[in-house]
Amino acid sequence: MESAVNAERLARERNKLHKRLLRQTGQAIADFGMIGEGDRVMVCLSGGKDSYSMLDLLLTLRERSPVKFEIIAVNLDQKQPGFPEHVLPDYLRSIGVPFHIENQDTYSIVTRVIPAGKTMCSLCSRLRRGILYRVASELGATRIALGHHRDDILATFFLNLFYGGKLKSMPPKLVSDDGRHVVIRPLAYVHEEDLVAYSQWREFPIIPCNLCGSQEHLKRREVAEMLRQWDKRHPGRTEHIFSALGSVAPSHLLDRALFDFQSLKPSGTPDPEGDIGFDVDPVFESHAAPAPQAAPVTFLERTRPAAPADAEQAG
Repeated sequence: MESAVNAERLARERNKLHKRLLRQTGQAIADFGMIGEGDRVMVCLSGGKDSYSMLDLLLTLRERSPVKFEIIAVNLDQKQPGFPEHVLPDYLRSIGVPFHIENQDTYSIVTRVIPAGKTMCSLCSRLRRGILYRVASELGATRIALGHHRDDILATFFLNLFYGGKLKSMPPKLVSDDGRHVVIRPLAYVHEEDLVAYSQWREFPIIPCNLCGSQEHLKRREVAEMLRQWDKRHPGRTEHIFSALGSVAPSHLLDRALFDFQSLKPSGTPDPEGDIGFDVDPVFESHAAPAPQAAPVTFLERTRPAAPADAEQAG
C-alpha cells in the first residue's frame, strides 16, 4: 500500500514538473518571439541534461502547437578522447528525430593552444560557435537553439558585473555575431534544479564533458555557488534579480548612450519615474517584496492560457 502511495505521489510530482517546464519554455518562446511559422530549428545537442531536456520539450510543444516548425538535432563531435560516438546517434534514431553529427577535432586545437591547467572554455566555445554557424547555413536552419537556462543567464550577468565591468547578460534571443543567424534560448525561464530532476526522470543518456568539466575553479562555478547560497539564505533574492533583468530604467543608470542626460530638462509635469533620491523606497522597508508572477502562456499551447504560477510552480 505504501509503495503504491509513493508511486502515485511521484507520478503527481513528475506531472507537475513536466507541465511547469512546458509552460515556462512556451512562455519564453512567446515573450521573445523565438519561433515562427515555417522555422527550421537547429537544436544544438551536447549530450548534457540541458540540451536533452530542451529537445524533449520542443518536441512536445511542436506536437501541441498551431505554429508549424521543423526540428533538426545537431551535435559537434570535438574528438575528445573517450567520447562515446554512438550514444547520441542511437538515442536520436530511437526517438525518430532527424540529426546531423559534425566531426571537427577542436580538442587538439584547444589542448595545443591553452597551457595545462588554464581555462579552456573561452577558446572552445569560440571554435564551437563558428562551426555551428556554418552548419546552420548548410542545413538551412532559421533558428539555432541553445540549452542555456535561467541560472546560466543570472550567472552571466554577475560574471559581466564582477569581471567585465558591464551590465550585460545572456539574452534569450539575439542575432549571431556573424550577422547571419538568430540564436534562441528556449529554457531562459527554467530553473536548473528542474532540469536535473527532469533529466533523471527521463533517463537521458548523459555524456560528460571531460575537456573542461574537471576545471572546478572556474569563475562561473564560483558565481553559481554564490547564487545557490543566496537562494538558501535569502529565498526569493535571485527571483528578484532575474525579474530586474527585464525591468530596466536607463534614466537611473549611468550609460549616456542609453539615456540623453545632456539634453535633460524639467518638463513641469509630475513624473512617477523621476528622481526619488531624497526618499526611502518603501520596497526596502519591507522584509521581502513579493516575487513577480509569470504571465500566462500565449504560445505553443492548444488549451487556454495557464493561470499565473503558484508558489510551487515558480520553483
